[in-house]
Amino acid sequence: MRLTQAIVGMTTLTLFSFLSPLAEAHGPTRQKVTEEITINASPDAVWKVVGDFAGIANWHPAVEKSEATKGNEVGSVRTLAIKGGGKMVEEIEGYDAENKVIKIRALDGGAVPATNFSMMMAVTAEGSGSKITWRGAFYRAYTNNDPPPDQNDEAAVKAVTGVFKTGLENLKAKLEKK
Repeated sequence: MRLTQAIVGMTTLTLFSFLSPLAEAHGPTRQKVTEEITINASPDAVWKVVGDFAGIANWHPAVEKSEATKGNEVGSVRTLAIKGGGKMVEEIEGYDAENKVIKIRALDGGAVPATNFSMMMAVTAEGSGSKITWRGAFYRAYTNNDPPPDQNDEAAVKAVTGVFKTGLENLKAKLEKK
């Protein structure tokens, strides 16, 4: 009996010592960014702008040009030409005009150091105006261990946060312009 317990104990110890380095050798973790802004405009007025999948170049300062294959239909693909070079290709995964929600997946997010990037924008009533929530979930661009500084988790979060913030701030400025 004791010999059996000793063998089981040694086998368990050997197994854990083998798996221990594997526990440390994990890849990237999913990162999330949420940015919100309140705009002094009705939800319908804000959605008219945000809900136009091809129209992002009209309000996001980093986007020079945007074209969509099927307008606001699920499955529509837009190609964004980024000012200063670069592009992104995105697809609508969900579009709910009644509830003012659009869900988008980046098919080629080459302009930001992120991969497997999905996002959602929602417009809701907030006081006499609107609140826009822009959420993103993604992995860093470098999916192996020990990423270079420009492709690590912090770089990805910083880049996505910057894209969301500048877009929302510019949208607010455009819609509140009198």
